[in-house]
Amino acid sequence: MKEMNQDSSTIAWNAMGDEWFELAQTGESRNCFIMPNMLNFIGNVKDKKILDLGCGEGGYSRELAKRGAQLVSVDCSTKAIEYAVSLANKENLQIEHFVRNSNNLFDIESEQFDIVLCSMMLMDCEDFEGTLREVVRVLKPNGRLFASVLHPCFDGNHESGIGRQGVGIDRQVVVMNYFEPKEWEAPLWKGTIPVIWRHRTMEEYIKTFCKVGLTIVDLNEPKASEEQARISDAMAWLKKIPLYLYWELKK
Repeated sequence: MKEMNQDSSTIAWNAMGDEWFELAQTGESRNCFIMPNMLNFIGNVKDKKILDLGCGEGGYSRELAKRGAQLVSVDCSTKAIEYAVSLANKENLQIEHFVRNSNNLFDIESEQFDIVLCSMMLMDCEDFEGTLREVVRVLKPNGRLFASVLHPCFDGNHESGIGRQGVGIDRQVVVMNYFEPKEWEAPLWKGTIPVIWRHRTMEEYIKTFCKVGLTIVDLNEPKASEEQARISDAMAWLKKIPLYLYWELKK
């Protein structure tokens, strides 16, 4: 078996372990906004073969498998895959799991997936172009990539890049520097263990998509619904500011 590349993303996410599993399964934004929106954009997945790339604790994979899809789940974190396997087994779900770098999906055959899902991971992977080239390789002709990222216009390093001013639903986004910093370390929201964060501009996303041969089919900046806004001030703020950006791309 080939060895994993211990790049900065792989090292950081392997260090997260139990803290990430808890945050992923209890996080308000993920479970009440990010994930429901993505599942809605993907639509009917019955009998589709899907690669969940950067699957983390496997929440998307389990839900998509329950909806009738055939799932292959990949993450660079051994701990995350072990945890995802345990939960899939508990629910008697048939999901293949692999520990791989996102830019080197060795032993995963080309042109076999109808859909590749990258939920909240393209902004974090160290080798963005290499990851997309692997996505293109494993997608069937006319296959789709569904990806969500932190919106580059509204989120970045809060101390010196794209910050916040005020509190509650009246707080504002303050753009101090859209281009820098490109990389920094900080814990996740409510977390304690630092991970690598990366800021990629809209230009970098689009030019790299074009470079690897992907065509933009759709783009969404979802707004919180009335029901979501009642959950908390943080969710209500999403009626004003699109913190998350969703892409649908075609090979």
